[in-house]
Amino acid sequence: MTAPLPDQMRCVEIAGAGGPEVLKMAARPLPVPGDGEVLIAVAAAGVNRPDVFQRQGSYPPPPGASDLPGLEVAGTIVAIGAKAGEGWRIGDRVCALLSGGGYAQYASADAALCMPVPQTLGLDEAAALPETFFTVWHNLFQRARLQEGESLLVHGGSSGIGTTAIQMAKAFGVTVYVTAGTPEKCAACEALGADRAINYRTEDYPTVIKELTGGRGVDVVLDMVGGDYIDRDLRILAEDGRHVNIAFLQGSKVTVDLMRMMLKRLTLTGSTLRSRPATVKAGIARALEEKVWPLLEQGKLRPPIHARFALEDAAEAHRLMERSDHIGKIVLTL
Repeated sequence: MTAPLPDQMRCVEIAGAGGPEVLKMAARPLPVPGDGEVLIAVAAAGVNRPDVFQRQGSYPPPPGASDLPGLEVAGTIVAIGAKAGEGWRIGDRVCALLSGGGYAQYASADAALCMPVPQTLGLDEAAALPETFFTVWHNLFQRARLQEGESLLVHGGSSGIGTTAIQMAKAFGVTVYVTAGTPEKCAACEALGADRAINYRTEDYPTVIKELTGGRGVDVVLDMVGGDYIDRDLRILAEDGRHVNIAFLQGSKVTVDLMRMMLKRLTLTGSTLRSRPATVKAGIARALEEKVWPLLEQGKLRPPIHARFALEDAAEAHRLMERSDHIGKIVLTL
């Protein structure tokens, strides 16, 4: 017999828009899994940049989503809602992409956005998979159509997204260049497989990329910086190159010369996953299970965990995220 579930759970609430100090421990009733959902006893939750934006008041959850932060968790299924399909059973170890609610002891998740925990990973590592792996797969391999034999430039190479993009792109035969801000971060990126890490504080990355590619440029740029990076990126894209934005840390309103786009037949695109329909995200999940999960099971990919914090220390996890001192992922453990 399974133990009865408690009526209440511990969670982290956002008391109001502001700094990390607005993250407060609270007690709430357990979520009730709705149609097509499962309830997960959370063992670990990933901390991501969008959580910081939500806390600051600039990235509200979509309608119907939990107001608690947290976009990815790993744990054990403890309840199954109606119409959740026959794929999951109570006791299964899963990781899941959420629209919110991950900073808690229990989280409800769309059953279609749950994936089995790879046998090679612990639950803390599995909690670091969904947000970054969904984002990288969708933007690089679906939107940008990244192919074996092509070249890729990733800004923020030492971030959770960056470390995922390095490993995934290399696994599929891509030449990978990245930018990072310290010698230590550059070394870590190259240890993960990057062909060249460029220290943007001491090197001019467009000049380095032109030298590395013999003036041809790269096929794809994955950019989470925005600002003046966008125009510089367009200068170093090869013909028929693709530029993908997934965030704008330096602003989204920029001036660029689109003549380069026309002359080189460039594609400018981008996306945000949180507000996309569940059917779209479910399609990404199934593609990951088919193409990427076998690589995790074989030990060819592994999310680097920089730091683990207790749920009660979520504010410290956000402070680390904001300092950008981390290499890889930050997780909360329960």
